[in-house]
Amino acid sequence: MKYVVTLNGKNYEVSVEKGEAILESVTDAPVMVAAAPAPVPAAAPAPAPAAAPAPVAAAAGARVDAPMPGSVIDVKVAQGAAVKEGDVVIILEAMKMENEITAPKSGTVAQIAVDKGKQVNTGDLLFVIS
Repeated sequence: MKYVVTLNGKNYEVSVEKGEAILESVTDAPVMVAAAPAPVPAAAPAPAPAAAPAPVAAAAGARVDAPMPGSVIDVKVAQGAAVKEGDVVIILEAMKMENEITAPKSGTVAQIAVDKGKQVNTGDLLFVIS
């Protein structure tokens, strides 16, 4: 089972299987509009997307994953758009709160992996900035 833990402004993605914890990745935590209690991980695995976009290597840019389960209520930029660090890219609704998911660095949006109205789980890819 995978968990995302936020500590001191960093997201730590951890897999736990058979009593063993493995650190998968460490990313900067996105700036949130309002504080919300930590989500409880879903028991059921996420369904596979019908038409997944082509994967982009993490080395090619900054990968931004969903910090919590929720629904994408708006995608503010298009693929190929230039963004500055802190610009709002996606608005994610979770627990009846709108959370602004921002660009962790300045660059170009290399990939948008979600559409408006899509449900996401913690750790799902939202977008990549190169």
